[in-house]
Amino acid sequence: MAIAFDTAPSAIHIGEEDLPWIPDQYGGEFKLLVAKEREGLWIVRTRFAPGTLVQTHKHTGQVFAYTLSGAWNYLESEYVNRAGSFLFEPAGSIHTLNVPAENAETTDVWFQIYGANLNLAPDGSVESVTDAASVLGRYRHLCAKAGVTNPPVLTD
Repeated sequence: MAIAFDTAPSAIHIGEEDLPWIPDQYGGEFKLLVAKEREGLWIVRTRFAPGTLVQTHKHTGQVFAYTLSGAWNYLESEYVNRAGSFLFEPAGSIHTLNVPAENAETTDVWFQIYGANLNLAPDGSVESVTDAASVLGRYRHLCAKAGVTNPPVLTD
């Protein structure tokens, strides 16, 4: 069987400089690589400053994380993610992301997230929801404010 290269879909390349780093609500920055609303998939790369504490949240889908630099952990767990660490989080997991204040460098993590993050109040009630659609809207809005129109996020 011959493969018809002229009709095969081509790969999509997004270079490091193609998507801007945008400040997040925790004092770090992020770039959105993928937002597939129909699949419920979003892939984000986040840089956390030492001492960052992310609101406790519950995942409705599974999450894959790969740490590029620095260190971070969940307050509810004993392990620490360091450069080269891979983490799988099953749907339904609840945790509070913590970046130790004594980190000497920025913590850089790549997250592949399915479904939504249910951001929880101290009493366990849902304060807000973050999913592919909302993070795409927020990223595009913040990019526009920074003078970047139509960032090449991979979408449906």
